[in-house]
Amino acid sequence: MRGRGAGRDGRGDDYPGEVILAVDTSLGTAVALIDPDGTRRAEAGTADPLGHAEVIGDLVRDVLREGGSDGITHVVAGMGPGPFTGLRIGIATARAFALGRGVPVVPVPSHTAAALTIQATVTGPFAVVTDARRREVAVTVFDGQDEDGIPRTIADTVLVRAADAYEHLAGLRRVDVTTLSAVDLARVGARALAAGRVLAGEEPLYLRHPDVTLPGAPKKVGA
Repeated sequence: MRGRGAGRDGRGDDYPGEVILAVDTSLGTAVALIDPDGTRRAEAGTADPLGHAEVIGDLVRDVLREGGSDGITHVVAGMGPGPFTGLRIGIATARAFALGRGVPVVPVPSHTAAALTIQATVTGPFAVVTDARRREVAVTVFDGQDEDGIPRTIADTVLVRAADAYEHLAGLRRVDVTTLSAVDLARVGARALAAGRVLAGEEPLYLRHPDVTLPGAPKKVGA
């Protein structure tokens, strides 16, 4: 099934008729539930870029209490870009919930959801820019939507020094994103499902590997 394009409110006929739970921890922590037509059913989140493990269980609980837990057919997981630990918590939560319900996980690039939100008010090409810490930013460039109503990526995500970001963008409109809409993450996933498309692989898009590594095997002590 190919989508025929949806309005900027995120609703239309580009949805597969499924109830979708979405989870993202690429920035803060965001959870949402949408109806089969893409309408927001429930949403909860926090902008705190830390403490994902402490809040995500409560946010999922709150969303399910408000929106109901019956009929969920897919779980959309935000795959980044994002920090190593934060992304792992969100993706693990999405996978655990899906496993418990016996439903599939739909991986979606987090910047694509941000782009869908931005396109409600912005036309033409723009760059989604998110804080990557250590004085760096993650940048993905989008322009319009494709035939399935999914934001069109015209330059893949790269990590850039924050001080060099404007030079890197060369005058392209920059939109700094500090929070992500799990509702729009779910809508992107729903449109991908309706079109029979896979937008991301199983591996998250980490900004960088963690600083902390497991120690090697202990050295043997001679007799």
